[in-house]
Amino acid sequence: MADVAADTGMVDAAGAAAAERIPFLRRLSTKLLVLTILFVMTAEVLIFPPTIASFRMQWFEQRLSTAAAVSLVLLRADPGPLEDAAQEDVLRSVGAIAIAVREEGESQLLLASEMPTTVDEHVDLDTLGPVAAISRAFDTLLFGGNRVLRVYGHVGESEKQFELIIRDKDLRRAMLVYARNIVLLSLLISVFTAGLVFFTILQMMVHPIRRMRNSMRDFADQPDNPGRIIQPRERDDELGSAERGLSAMQSQLQRQLGEQKHLADLGLAVSKINHDMRNILASAQLMSDRLRGVDDPAVQAFAPKLVRTLDRAVSYSEDVLAYGRAQEAAPTRRLVRLHQLVEDVSELLGIEPDGQLDFINAVDPAFEVDADADQLFRILNNLCRNAVQAMAADASAAVVSRLTVSAERIGTVSRIIVADTGPGLPEKARQNLFAAFRGSARSGGTGLGLAIAQELARAHGGAIELVESLSGRTVFAISIPDQPVRLHDVRAALRNSG
Repeated sequence: MADVAADTGMVDAAGAAAAERIPFLRRLSTKLLVLTILFVMTAEVLIFPPTIASFRMQWFEQRLSTAAAVSLVLLRADPGPLEDAAQEDVLRSVGAIAIAVREEGESQLLLASEMPTTVDEHVDLDTLGPVAAISRAFDTLLFGGNRVLRVYGHVGESEKQFELIIRDKDLRRAMLVYARNIVLLSLLISVFTAGLVFFTILQMMVHPIRRMRNSMRDFADQPDNPGRIIQPRERDDELGSAERGLSAMQSQLQRQLGEQKHLADLGLAVSKINHDMRNILASAQLMSDRLRGVDDPAVQAFAPKLVRTLDRAVSYSEDVLAYGRAQEAAPTRRLVRLHQLVEDVSELLGIEPDGQLDFINAVDPAFEVDADADQLFRILNNLCRNAVQAMAADASAAVVSRLTVSAERIGTVSRIIVADTGPGLPEKARQNLFAAFRGSARSGGTGLGLAIAQELARAHGGAIELVESLSGRTVFAISIPDQPVRLHDVRAALRNSG
């Protein structure tokens, strides 16, 4: 059965991979190939008009040069007309109907066959501009074939002007052949260029992108498998930077998933023992209630503190379970006398009055904080307990161990200062200060205390910050802003009072 399940899983994975395969026509490389061909063809289209115009001009110039050579020979030869057969041969070789030469304003007809009655177009090669050349070239290409043209101009350094009367049939045929060759050559160049670009981009970009895509897909399937983290290659371009960034993100995400799993396991473990823990604490509460009936002044002074301590112990067991479920109750805010709350914290810390550690409550007895008393107690207890444990681990008869809690008000913000003379926080603890399981300052710690304290402070709209951490002095600051007063409530109160 296990083999069947494994085979089924392999088939499902293969099916999923096949389903994610992108069709050829929708691939990035295919689109790039088509776009490259289109871009090169567009460039060739833009080049084609001046090219075809230049071809037409050269075609005229070649025939005019041939006609000029024939004309010069005829002018230097003995006078006398050529035979009709000879004239036809010369004109056929030039491709003209008639050849003439103009010198000093006088025109002389040298060779002629059947002269047309009209001339459709006069082409002056000496003055024809580029725009007119392009326009007339397309006119011949699209509508020519049955026109008679008079082409004239100077040849070389000769002062004579030579003229041709020709039909544009051969010209148009030559232009069509030339245009066909240009299109075929352009298409060949486009395909060749696109192929080079295609294979280059395929190797340089598409394959690395596919590799990153496959890595993200594989990592999503098994995020807890270190082998699914992409191994970046030694590239100094943008894709190399992207691979390194993806690798770092996957590594960080894998660590965070491991921490979340740790938290989930912690919540499961706490949920198993929480029921029995609350039963034991409930029994302790019942016994402590009986102490209130004892007529001993020392017992009467001690019993209320014991009851409060047991109540908080029950509350803590429930809070740890809530943190394992990533849940925290919203703070129930009231005005709290901070001096008395700090005294309660000091009693819970178990500091001996005649011990080496001094606890100084420097809060003004009249100082009030707008906060949830139980949650603020937990914040102060976590910070103070961490300080006491740090100083106890570094205890020495000659070293001053002092924990001081003070407070001040800045506008509408209550700022509570917790300072100790301990060894300071190590570098790793400062970098992961409020991260559970990573921000512990002592060996074997979980770092949950600061993480819970920061979460509770943020629930009040405040924060905890590390002001200073040196060898011999560590200072934390808790900022708790007052609750904002809603304008609607103020107006309602004014209406009721009026």
